[in-house]
Amino acid sequence: MTVEYALATPAGAPETKVAPQGASHGASHGDVAAAFADFSHAFAAFREANDARLDALETRFAGDPVIEEKVARIDRAVDDAKSRLDRLMLDARRPALGGEGRAADPAVEEHRSAFGAYVRGGETGGLKALEMKALSAGSGPDGGYLTPDSVEREVLARLGAISPMRALASVRLISGAAYKGAITKTAAAAGWVAETGARTQTSSPVLAELDFPALELYALPAATQTLLDDAVVNIEEWLVSEVETVFAEQEGKAFIVGTGTGQPTGIVSYPTVAHADWEWGKIGATPTGVSGGFPASDPADILLDLIYSLKASYRQNGAFLMSRKTQSAVRKLKASDGHYMWQPPASADQAASLFSFPIVEAEHMPDIGADSLSIAFGDFRRGYLIVDRAGVRVLRDPYSAKPYVLFYTTKRVGGGVQDFDAIKLLKFGTSAASPVIP
Repeated sequence: MTVEYALATPAGAPETKVAPQGASHGASHGDVAAAFADFSHAFAAFREANDARLDALETRFAGDPVIEEKVARIDRAVDDAKSRLDRLMLDARRPALGGEGRAADPAVEEHRSAFGAYVRGGETGGLKALEMKALSAGSGPDGGYLTPDSVEREVLARLGAISPMRALASVRLISGAAYKGAITKTAAAAGWVAETGARTQTSSPVLAELDFPALELYALPAATQTLLDDAVVNIEEWLVSEVETVFAEQEGKAFIVGTGTGQPTGIVSYPTVAHADWEWGKIGATPTGVSGGFPASDPADILLDLIYSLKASYRQNGAFLMSRKTQSAVRKLKASDGHYMWQPPASADQAASLFSFPIVEAEHMPDIGADSLSIAFGDFRRGYLIVDRAGVRVLRDPYSAKPYVLFYTTKRVGGGVQDFDAIKLLKFGTSAASPVIP
């Protein structure tokens, strides 16, 4: 049975990861440099204004509303500058479809030609012949035809550049309907022994089964027949650009808050538990002790508690995951020595950091509120697994929305936590445990 969980193109583009790659395609070095300079100046102004706000709080019973409004205004300017920088870096990292200088494979060119004929004019003969030649039974009843490999690779590559969780998690390509595997919950026992000492029998490791189904994600781009008839238009590039943001937005949301019913299970959808009571299948959480806020005294210390709740073997590859609004609150925190915990990126292709650990923005992470799980910290590559089923399909529909031609484009993706010990959450409440649902 097909399960669908994407319905419409989102109004805004999703957040992006920051990767150390140079600008080469969508944005010039000058644009990126100018945006980074604007961001640096905005943060310097924010730091000065926030220092004045904190001084006012120390010398008065209540904060100065004028200073508070100024800090909020400059904080928004910092976010706007960072958003512009992120967009430019995303354009710079977005690769061109196909690649120059690549030797043409006759089979690939044949598939691309047949696919182009199908998309532009609805001609299916070429694709049917290719599938018969390959003994493929993947069209017709499954809905649509497989895109050329170049389109699939490009969609996955661009999702990797756009989606925050794909930037952090492990990604595995599968050919079946689900990924099934095993992971060790407890390591085998070991110990020291003398050369002639007796060896006692050690316990065996305990395994947990992983079962992540690949569920259907779809987009529905539309084009006029005039556009399709224009031979100058690169139809593959058009299709990729139309679906990349929709796919990234929908799967990015599912990897964070997905319910597991008809979509992947998100990291904040698993039950939480205090670290002392941690067990497999639940994620350890550190409560702030304040409903919907940081502790009043030494608020940054709770972030250190979160960091050191993670084992050292995971912590060395640790990263923070939070929304932009939560990062705005974290940006105001200072240590007892007066230094800001949040540090801006040293260059345009790097991420901001918190206690020297990188911060990745994901707008679907919950904002700070009562009992919200607004900050995640961990080794997400070991903790979360994304599975992609090979193949992107397109079904041409020239009838449902005349005079437009719709392209029902689908891919299958799944995901979930594979190591519950590798991710920790900060809960803005008084208890770490999830509420008991009767």
